[in-house]
Amino acid sequence: MSSTPVSIRFDDDVLDRVRRSAAVRDTTASSLIQRYVEEALRTQDFPGIVFRDGPAGRRAALAVGPDVWEIASALRDVEQRGDAAIEAVAVDFSLSPVAVRLALSYYGAHAAEIDAEVAENDRAAEVALASWKAQQRLVS
Repeated sequence: MSSTPVSIRFDDDVLDRVRRSAAVRDTTASSLIQRYVEEALRTQDFPGIVFRDGPAGRRAALAVGPDVWEIASALRDVEQRGDAAIEAVAVDFSLSPVAVRLALSYYGAHAAEIDAEVAENDRAAEVALASWKAQQRLVS
């Protein structure tokens, strides 16, 4: 991906906060600003989507619910299809079907990113299960 420099003026206190935040996250002010602008554009495109930090990194989530990857994973795994799948996942997560559709819409626009998060969660679950099984062999 190419980039084009743009000159932006920030208030001193805002720039100081950005620099401190970037240092804590071990990144540059420029990279952090790029990420925040991208996230702001995505939240504008998908009202109700927010971004959260966590152990697995920064990820898209429903403002009043789980991460988008969790909804995508549940939709992948549910037996029903179409509207019935959306209803089933909504019930499982105590969400409205509208919220599930929002996550599905976000997924449609950013499928590769969300698929990578689902795959990483699947990998972590496999590692945890293998560890548990190994422990059980020792104590059984």
